[in-house]
Amino acid sequence: MTQKQPSERKHTVTQPEYNQAPPRAVYIHIPFCTNKCHYCDFNSYVVQGQPVMDYLRALEREMELTAERTPAERIESIFIGGGTPTVLTPEQMRFFLGTVNKHFGERSSDCEITMEANPGTTDAEKLMAMREGGVNRISFGVQSFDNKLLSDIGRIHTTDDVYRSIDNARKAGFDNLSIDLMLGLPNQTVATLNATIDEALRLGLEHYSAYSLKIEENTLFHTLYHKNKLPLPDEDEELDMYLTVMRRMREAGYDQYEISNFAKPGRASRHNQAYWRNLSYYGLGAGAHGYIDGTRHVNIKGVQAYIDACKTGLPVKETNEVSRREAMEDFMMVGLRLLSGVSNADFRSQFGIRMEEAFGEQLDRLLAQNMLLADENGYRLSEQGILFGNDVFGAFLADLEN
Repeated sequence: MTQKQPSERKHTVTQPEYNQAPPRAVYIHIPFCTNKCHYCDFNSYVVQGQPVMDYLRALEREMELTAERTPAERIESIFIGGGTPTVLTPEQMRFFLGTVNKHFGERSSDCEITMEANPGTTDAEKLMAMREGGVNRISFGVQSFDNKLLSDIGRIHTTDDVYRSIDNARKAGFDNLSIDLMLGLPNQTVATLNATIDEALRLGLEHYSAYSLKIEENTLFHTLYHKNKLPLPDEDEELDMYLTVMRRMREAGYDQYEISNFAKPGRASRHNQAYWRNLSYYGLGAGAHGYIDGTRHVNIKGVQAYIDACKTGLPVKETNEVSRREAMEDFMMVGLRLLSGVSNADFRSQFGIRMEEAFGEQLDRLLAQNMLLADENGYRLSEQGILFGNDVFGAFLADLEN
């Protein structure tokens, strides 16, 4: 799991035309991994031969410059993604987390600090370095408990690595663990998915995510797909998979708080909720996105290019000032991913008007189509809306008056 971005658009304004609170969330990108999976289009590079320490020093420089420009106030969540941050050695991990604590040390007492990990990359010494550095939540990229399927999608871990990694994390004192699962994989069936869910639930974790495979450009799967060599499930079977995940998680006592995420009470990902509530956040590292003071930015992607850029200033590749119209659209599109929905109080706080004043036509249409439900607080997806979320989100891209 990595950063989730609203659709990129080019409209710009001269200054923010709405209220945006200071960032309380931090995303930090570690772009190194052990290998490149067949479906992955994230900004990541195989770690062998990479200038890792040079990158971590450049990252500290970006943290320093960013904190000087926009001082951190009571950080509530930090998410360290990639890549695979746990490919760092224990020594590199201690250095890196020390710089995070130095520049983003003003935190709430219950600050959530998540690090992504791949099974098999977290031994006892590394887990201790993570704990000592403040990490209190780990998100493992498991994807499946079918070893053949794991091999077919380019993962290099096995199910035994998963069990061992979870056990090591528990022994190290981590009590907030999550795993990612994938749906719609080549040759995957509802039966094989059910077997994976059996194993996943047997672990009794605090949080589970389940994402559908997307065929992205510049991946091996994209090449195979266009050669008709990727045996994907059909749409009906993939829908059955999603319905199966929702049913199994609900029966096991997990709350579906977002389209693809399930948690025990009080264990929902606090960091990702900052994205879904369209709040501002720091974005640091090669290729990272950030959103501060009504402006989104994306950093330079290449490792060496990023290192070089940090020597002379912030490594920003491009910026986009988000207009009031775009911010309202984003608020609706990402906010409705949460099953609690969007509230008029939050919308009015940011934009000074009610949602009906901005989106009356769209809301009426979606209510009539039984895609949304309304109450005194705002709007949320119906059961049908959950299954056709993209249609709901797209409805809010209509032109509005600023």
